[in-house]
Amino acid sequence: VQLQASGGGLVHTGDSLRLSCVASGRTFSSYAMGWFRQIPGKERELVGATISSGSSTYYADAVKGRFTISRDNVQNVVYLQMNSLKPEDTAVYYCVAGVSLHAIVVADTANYWGPGTQVTVSS
Repeated sequence: VQLQASGGGLVHTGDSLRLSCVASGRTFSSYAMGWFRQIPGKERELVGATISSGSSTYYADAVKGRFTISRDNVQNVVYLQMNSLKPEDTAVYYCVAGVSLHAIVVADTANYWGPGTQVTVSS
């Protein structure tokens, strides 16, 4: 599976942004998908993840209620809708694919990573 994220950019506090991650391969619908973010010099942080069907999703406390993950298993795309953005959301965002939600969220063993997309939120 190859992943390509897009949609990052520079926004202001309170704005919204939607990231997209397009996956290649015919097995996209069998993978759990997630989003991580990383600030230079800091450890990467899990943003959230969704199971293969998209019917169940996990969010980190820092983004719960503001971010929403969804997926389209026909178009092979996973989205990260980010609302009420804050300066502390500034980071490089990465989409990942894993064999299960547990693998991504608990075991931190995502199988595939895409190149990141920069999100910058100005105050």
